[in-house]
Amino acid sequence: MRVKVACVGGGPAGLYLSILLKLQDPAHEITVHERDPEGSTYGWGVTYWRELLDKLHAHDPESARAVEESSVRWSEGVAHVRDLAARQPGDTGHGIGRHRLLEILAARARSLGVHLRYADGITPDALPDADLVVAADGVHSALRTAHADRFGARLTPGRNRYLWLGTPHVFDSFTFAFVETGHGWIWCYGYGFSPEQSTCVIECAPETFTGLGLDRADEAEGLATLEKLFAHVLDGRPLIGRSSGGGTAQWLTFRTLTNRTWHHGNLVLLGDAAHTTHYSIGAGTTLALEDAMALADALRTHSELPRALAAYEHVRKAALLPAQSAARHSAQWYENLTRYIDLPPEQMFALLGQRHSPLLPYVPPQLYYRLDRAAGQLEALRRLKRWLGPRLARTAQSRSLASRE
Repeated sequence: MRVKVACVGGGPAGLYLSILLKLQDPAHEITVHERDPEGSTYGWGVTYWRELLDKLHAHDPESARAVEESSVRWSEGVAHVRDLAARQPGDTGHGIGRHRLLEILAARARSLGVHLRYADGITPDALPDADLVVAADGVHSALRTAHADRFGARLTPGRNRYLWLGTPHVFDSFTFAFVETGHGWIWCYGYGFSPEQSTCVIECAPETFTGLGLDRADEAEGLATLEKLFAHVLDGRPLIGRSSGGGTAQWLTFRTLTNRTWHHGNLVLLGDAAHTTHYSIGAGTTLALEDAMALADALRTHSELPRALAAYEHVRKAALLPAQSAARHSAQWYENLTRYIDLPPEQMFALLGQRHSPLLPYVPPQLYYRLDRAAGQLEALRRLKRWLGPRLARTAQSRSLASRE
């Protein structure tokens, strides 16, 4: 059955959904509406892991090959704390420039007959005439906001401030650097996404942000301060604000978005319009692309639109639970950095890698480290850890929800 789909938002999720729907049936009429001009995306590199690449190859080998060829890889992590550093092998990670990823997906969509309309803003009171309207317009989705009561959106702000930057210094591994100042700790996450550039995300507590004067500095002054603080990991190279499109890099507070339901009539949420997970787990792009895969699959499997949208929501909400838990605990780990920062470097780095654990906040850090090492050798301890962690997390979450009522 030929369907007409309007996707509002030309990010990775919207473009990839259009590709998958065209591959399912070339007769589908798919239009992607993007409010910004083509090529004006803001952002540096995004990360993903082998599991996503395997899924991309399974769904569309052509675009997957292009993504893989345009990506850089790393298989180690390094953490710098004061004048010490610890290096640790890990799973192979991949980085690709957001601009390059969108180029690949847009070219593939066009080749399949998708209509791409840039500089074409869609407002809630003038929706396109379509069988299905996909709100892929980001965390600030205007289409979702227009039906706020129906979707039940909830934004939960984090505590720390963060800034998304680029640098011509190319990190050879996923790099963490923690710097102690007279106003508290400030840290960065750095990873390459091309042979010429890397992403560098800066984060700190609000009191450090104001103590360093970053709240009062203009962009040039702020970047100069950060370049001095992180000169040892940047090899003296500069930091860069906006990648394109003008404007200045903005300090933000991450907000976790959830929605009670993801669809209303023929309108459905996709990617960051439906959910967000803290950037410290590097899963945002992966989850958005997986949303697109699940929605395309549901539309193929169910001929009736309400059943398809309900199935999509059910599948993705269940699949998101582990990532949302990991993101919540990862954000809390950084918000409670002083609990871990004075550990010996190898212990601190090990617990940095365990920051997703729901058990870690309830066990003294050095004891957790010893238990974790022992669990690597004793199956009984591994089973206890897997059993106890989620139960403690559910109890804590229930208490948190009760305190808000």
